[in-house]
Amino acid sequence: MKKNSKFMLALLLVFCVFTGCSKKSGKNAKRTVNIAIQPSAAFMPLYLCREKGWIEEALAQSQVTVKWNDFESGPPINESLAAGLSDIGTNGDVPTVSAIAAGQKVTIVGVPGNGPDAYAVLANANNSAVNTFADLKGKKVATVIGSTGHNLTKKLLEKNGMTFDDIKLINISAGDAGIVLATNDVDAVVIWEPNVTRLVDNGTAKIIAKGSDTNLRGTNTFLARTDYIKANSDVISVILEQYARAVKELPRASKEDQQKVADDLKLSTEQLLKLYDKYGFAVQCDEVDTAALQDTCQFLVSIGRLDSEYQVKDYVDNSYYNNSKAKYFLK
Repeated sequence: MKKNSKFMLALLLVFCVFTGCSKKSGKNAKRTVNIAIQPSAAFMPLYLCREKGWIEEALAQSQVTVKWNDFESGPPINESLAAGLSDIGTNGDVPTVSAIAAGQKVTIVGVPGNGPDAYAVLANANNSAVNTFADLKGKKVATVIGSTGHNLTKKLLEKNGMTFDDIKLINISAGDAGIVLATNDVDAVVIWEPNVTRLVDNGTAKIIAKGSDTNLRGTNTFLARTDYIKANSDVISVILEQYARAVKELPRASKEDQQKVADDLKLSTEQLLKLYDKYGFAVQCDEVDTAALQDTCQFLVSIGRLDSEYQVKDYVDNSYYNNSKAKYFLK
């Protein structure tokens, strides 16, 4: 009996050794993370990460290859996530809420930045008749329908005792804001950074209202494929950690590195640093940001873009932030 017990114990030890080796081998197997990025000023620290290669460096020991996917806006990022071509991406509040409502298996793992004053109402710099939002009653106001700019328009109308019936709302693409203002096709545009800074600095526009005039938060997100993050939690934590590092380093980075990021966003270094101060680079999605995303959900329901409201908090997971060293960089 003792011989049999010793034999079984030996077999168990051999099994454990091989099982342990197998698990270790799986953990160190080569992996890939596909990061989707778009040229919004809210994501400038991520551009510094890419320029410096910090994420690649931090993930090298784990044999993780980093691939970058460039997009011009949020909806194509949603498509890329849905197709499994991207694993994590930067996104605005409307695309984030819309992706979840559409049934995409995605999770909000962080907030790269929020900034109420990254959203503004602009009038032609030479239009002396329009200096406040109240001056827009009966006039043409352009924005991207269904966007955060549209939401800001709604909030400012309510604040000034007006409704959409009191203005002529016109749908435009973000890139056309300067053209329609300069040609006086509209009396105002409601747009976001870096368009606001570009149009004000080149003399085309003046700011007549901004996000902080209302309760707009301007929350952006790190949106990730749920299946991917469950299998690669360490990768997501490293990305958030290195992003936080870039948040801290960007203002004091070398002129050369700042210029590279500015070039990515088609800005001057002076504009880049001015815009940096407009954002709160929280990284973590706190209760205030979650409430702001819930507000976006309510807005989209109110304009008929969503059929019904859902609880955004059910799709937020801060464990990846909590398990990272991001907080140490943000002290």
